[in-house]
Amino acid sequence: MTSFLRSDRSRPVAIWLFAVALLVLAMVVVGGATRLTDSGLSITQWKPVSGALPPMSAGDWNEEFARYREIPQYQQLNKGMSLEAFKAIYWWEWSHRLLGRLVGAAFAVPFAYFLIRRQIPKRLIWRCAVLFGLGGLQGLVGWWMVASGLSDRVSVAPERLTLHLGLAFALLAGLVWTGLDAWTGAPRQTVPSPWNLRAFGLAGLIYVQILLGALVAGNDAGLVYNDWPLMNGALFPKDYAGAGLWATLAHSQGAVQLHHRLMAYLLLIVVLASAVAAQRSRYLPAGAKALALVLGGVVVIQAGLGIATLMAGVPLWLGLLHQITAALLLAFATAFAWRVRRP
Repeated sequence: MTSFLRSDRSRPVAIWLFAVALLVLAMVVVGGATRLTDSGLSITQWKPVSGALPPMSAGDWNEEFARYREIPQYQQLNKGMSLEAFKAIYWWEWSHRLLGRLVGAAFAVPFAYFLIRRQIPKRLIWRCAVLFGLGGLQGLVGWWMVASGLSDRVSVAPERLTLHLGLAFALLAGLVWTGLDAWTGAPRQTVPSPWNLRAFGLAGLIYVQILLGALVAGNDAGLVYNDWPLMNGALFPKDYAGAGLWATLAHSQGAVQLHHRLMAYLLLIVVLASAVAAQRSRYLPAGAKALALVLGGVVVIQAGLGIATLMAGVPLWLGLLHQITAALLLAFATAFAWRVRRP
């Protein structure tokens, strides 16, 4: 056995955490496809254990389809849908839930093993426990999100979708940070620097932009105002204001798309300026400077993908590529914030 006192790092633990992070990324991608194909309400029950098995007979499929035909999405949008068309959306949602179960198992089983073997650095045990709890919360919020579209709506509530996606990205960032800590061990020294705050601020801006993007997805706001840089030929969307402040911030298609655009411009400027400043810094190590350059390159790609996705009317492949790049951007920003603390 490896004693906690013999080492403050564990590369097997780090590999495990990075592997779970990749699974979370896969879950985000499949979740994005589920949203873009309007598949998220195809499974109307939450069965954490027995739901792992898909319908196994014609009778099972008919029962699932009958439950779907009772909700507003079918009655108002998909009335007359065939069983084969239903199966197509069902498999997306089932795959998303299956990945969620796999993430839980891929975290819980090795976590217990490493705890028993005493291979997790003591300072990281509580963090791993928090990440495990965050993953469980993610599942609960996922069902809470789905439930919002089963009675009075034809889709899930945008704010619940935003919380669901926000938790997934927070989990991804936490896994990356903790994995890096497990790989290298505790820092020998932490010197106060303005770059510490800058790097965390940068990651925070990226995270906020991801949440704004989730509101765009939740409101299908990428399907309107598909010109750029204007919005239907105007600088400001005509339907910006909702019935109230919350209706504007969370439910107005024009407002959520405008906010996402404005934050994208700000983020592009801030990240590129930070990348340039990092290269001139005498404090930052070479690894941090390299990560800053990578961030600059990824944010330019992401901005281009965002524009292309919007102007193309959000085709599935572009929408997923845009979401994958957002995840990579947050992961690199997390790594950058981690690295600047280690002179």
